Amino acid sequence: MSASTRDTWRAVLFDLDGTLADTVELILRCYRHTMRTHVGQELPDARWLARLGMPLRDQLREFARDAEEAARMLETYVTFQNGLHDEVVHAYPGAVEAVEALGGNGPALAVVTSKHRKIAQRTVERCGLADRFDLLVGYDDVTRGKPDPEPVLLALERLGLGDHAADVLFVGDSPYDMRAGRAAGTRTAAALWGPYARESLEAEEPDYWLDDFSDLLRLRPGSRTPGTE
Repeated sequence: MSASTRDTWRAVLFDLDGTLADTVELILRCYRHTMRTHVGQELPDARWLARLGMPLRDQLREFARDAEEAARMLETYVTFQNGLHDEVVHAYPGAVEAVEALGGNGPALAVVTSKHRKIAQRTVERCGLADRFDLLVGYDDVTRGKPDPEPVLLALERLGLGDHAADVLFVGDSPYDMRAGRAAGTRTAAALWGPYARESLEAEEPDYWLDDFSDLLRLRPGSRTPGTE
C-alpha cells in the first residue's frame, strides 16, 4: 500500500468491543451463562476469546449441534446480555477524549462492529460517545461480518470514501478487524489494550501498534508507529 501525502485522515473507523468499549466481562459472563444453560457446564474462556470480534451468531455455531440449537443459544445470550449490559460496560480510559480530539480535527468518524445495531448503539451511549460518530455499521447492515471486508467497505461507501481507502484508518483489537481493514484497503491500527495479546495480532501485520489512545492521536497518514522511527 502506497504512503499517503495527506497530513490528516479522511476518516477514522473504530471497532467497538475491545477497542472503544471494555465489554470483556459482559461477553464472558454471557458466554458462561449460555454454555451452562445449553451445554450443562461452563467451557474454557479461551475458546470464546479466540473468536472475539466475529459476529455472535458465527461464534455460537461452533458450540451448537445444529442451527436450531444455535438459534436458542443466541436468544439465551442476548436476553442475558440485555439485563446485564449497563451494569458492566464502560469506555476504555482515554477513549472519549480521543474521539473528541479526532472529531475536532476534521476526519469523519465511524463505528464498524460485529454487534447488531441496537445493542451497539446502546454500548456507544453507555460509553459516553452518543452523537460522536457520523456513522455506525452493525452486523444487521451487511450479509457477511468481519473478517470479511464488507462492513468496512460499506462504511467507506456511506462516507463517500470508496476511492480513498488508503487515507482511512481502521482501529481494532482483533485479528478479524485487521483482516477486514486490510482487505478493504484501509490502513490498520492494532489496539493492544483489548483482550488480544500482541502475538495474536502479529501475523496480520497491522500498519500501526497502539499501546494507548495517545498513540492514536499522534498518527498521521504515511507515518510510522510511534516509537519505531
